[in-house]
Amino acid sequence: MAQKGIQLDQETISCSICLDLLKDLVTFSCGHSYCMKCLQTHWDKEDEKKLYSCPQCRQTFTWRTFLQKKIADLEKKLKKSGLQAAPADHCYAGAEDVACDVCTGRKLRAQKSCLQCLASYCQNHLQPHFESAPLKKHKLVEPSKKLQENVCSLHDEVMKIFCRTDQQSICTICLLDEHKGHDTVSAAAERAERQRELEVSRQNIQQRIQDREKDVKLLQQEAEAINRSADKAVEDSQEIFTQLIHLIETRRSDVSQQVRSQQESQVSRVKELEEKLRQEIAELKRKDSELQTLSQTQDHNQFLHDYPSLSTLRQPTHSSSIHIRPLRYFEEVTAAVSAVREKLQDVLTETWTNISLTVTEVDVLLPQPEPKTREEFIRYSCDITLDPNTANRNLLLSDEDRNVTWTMSLPYPSHPDRFTGLSCYQVLSRESLTGRCYWEVESRGRVDVAVAYKNISRKGDGCVFGCNDKSWVLCCGDSGYEFWHNDVLTPVSGPWSSRVGVYLDHRAGILSFYSISETMTLLHRVHTTFTQPLHAGLYVGSTAELCKLK
Repeated sequence: MAQKGIQLDQETISCSICLDLLKDLVTFSCGHSYCMKCLQTHWDKEDEKKLYSCPQCRQTFTWRTFLQKKIADLEKKLKKSGLQAAPADHCYAGAEDVACDVCTGRKLRAQKSCLQCLASYCQNHLQPHFESAPLKKHKLVEPSKKLQENVCSLHDEVMKIFCRTDQQSICTICLLDEHKGHDTVSAAAERAERQRELEVSRQNIQQRIQDREKDVKLLQQEAEAINRSADKAVEDSQEIFTQLIHLIETRRSDVSQQVRSQQESQVSRVKELEEKLRQEIAELKRKDSELQTLSQTQDHNQFLHDYPSLSTLRQPTHSSSIHIRPLRYFEEVTAAVSAVREKLQDVLTETWTNISLTVTEVDVLLPQPEPKTREEFIRYSCDITLDPNTANRNLLLSDEDRNVTWTMSLPYPSHPDRFTGLSCYQVLSRESLTGRCYWEVESRGRVDVAVAYKNISRKGDGCVFGCNDKSWVLCCGDSGYEFWHNDVLTPVSGPWSSRVGVYLDHRAGILSFYSISETMTLLHRVHTTFTQPLHAGLYVGSTAELCKLK
């Protein structure tokens, strides 16, 4: 009833020409009302007759000025109905809205779409679906721009059937033609089944959301814990280094004070001895003057009388000669302090790598599983180049330091990192390797693939990869493979290939070698604890290349 009441009010205040709510309300003496603009457009066609009529009841008027405006009465009706005289701008359909299919001119925004009519309606044109018995049975949905997708493109019929065989919606004609004999159900039945599947999917999604929210909360807690731990580590480290600096400052002050004290003591001794010597010199000069005077005395008896007392000299209380150390007074102190500095530098250099490695090994997340396929390995590929400063003089680097070839001795400059051992045809990578890394080596002839610490020896028999505890090497020869570490041989079996892949998980202590052809074959795996960053290494008897994988 309420809906009907609103409809009656709308009929009273709607323009019968444009069917929209009245705007610039104008009413005739016959009681019919129109929009001023609609009425003027209608009458413009009758100007030649000089006779104007009501578009609805055809009552005639002889001039336009006969119009009687009864806006006040209509405004009261509008207020009473709670409606506006004309749609607000936001009631008209925009670019993103579904427009009414019945409206002419500027279309209103659709309120509903009908799945039977395959049309969308504004509030005014939707009324028949609320009043007409046949239309009340139609399915109204939220406004949709995809209504035509419900129409069969072949037969222009509404598709109410779903073909499970072809997984598509069809019409009744399709059912009798190209989909004859297929497994079909009504669209509603298929929707019901899919709806049940949808609910199960939603439950799974909601459960995953809850699980992920728990994970997010856990990660947030871990991040907070990491921040607290890192802040405390920085604070404690700063305190420790401050104490160390304070200790060094104290020792520096102690050395300065000891040197100054010893300086003062020794200078005092020297000054004291100097004063005694000066006094002795003065006494000797006085004695010499007295003796000179005596020697000039003419009276023999007087000379003999005074001589015994003047000729006697008091014995000195110190050595007759001064022994001074070589001119190296406090140089030994400087040498001793320098020795301390060198020892401290050695300690900091040796321990700093361990400190840095300890920092990089902090990992609160569980390790990811080891890659299984070559595509997964390549995700960890790293850009590795060879370091010319480490290359043996019989190795020539090329192709942006990715390719290395054995050759006659080259005039490389001396460098402390260069391998100079006899037949030690080796080279290391510039880049240090930590975390997860993967690279591949393509070889021709004798090439050994290795990893080594930076501080591996550079000369002597102990510098060869695998002959020490600082390197691990897979020897690749025509007869097969061998693995060496710390001068211990481990036989390796597997298909020979000119390409070898190396996978390193530094944190987990895993080093793996693979034969690369159409498939990847594991040749050898090492489980250990790496105490320093590693460098890729090559022992080359012919030619080898670090492959570009990205």
